[in-house]
Amino acid sequence: MPSNVPTFAQLLQACEFSAVHLELRDAYAPTERFEAWRRGERIDWDDRVSWWHPYDQLITDTVARGVVIRRARIISEPVSEYIRWEHYVTHANVTAGEQVRWLPRRRTTDLSLPGNDFWLFDNRLARVHHFDGNGAVVEDEITDDPDLMPHLAASFERVWARAIPHQTYKI
Repeated sequence: MPSNVPTFAQLLQACEFSAVHLELRDAYAPTERFEAWRRGERIDWDDRVSWWHPYDQLITDTVARGVVIRRARIISEPVSEYIRWEHYVTHANVTAGEQVRWLPRRRTTDLSLPGNDFWLFDNRLARVHHFDGNGAVVEDEITDDPDLMPHLAASFERVWARAIPHQTYKI
């Protein structure tokens, strides 16, 4: 990313009240953590030091400042192997302070949704993720387009209202 584009940490640190993340894909580029899970390795959730990452601390610190962080995932059912893994590791997101919900794709037909995953900060600035066909990030676009912000905010809220809380959604 060019140096004038804020990092994710900078975007969260500037956030005052709300950060929301909408995920639309059934799979993303594999990571080492995903591959380890596929090999049967499991996280010892009681050993927080072994799995706690700087991202988790960033979320915790942001929530401690009073920022509400919500993540909604639109998923196909039956779920992909990747989504099964994401559901498993969402324990870390929730422990860090995120609110997470899941929405089966079949319940979204009447919703007007953006074509890309995004983060929306305080309903005024968006980080839009552009992926290649294999789920790797090609570019993160930062925008404050005043015509786009209401659409992203409304799309997220419609999904959030229908989605199932993580603690309730069973794979």
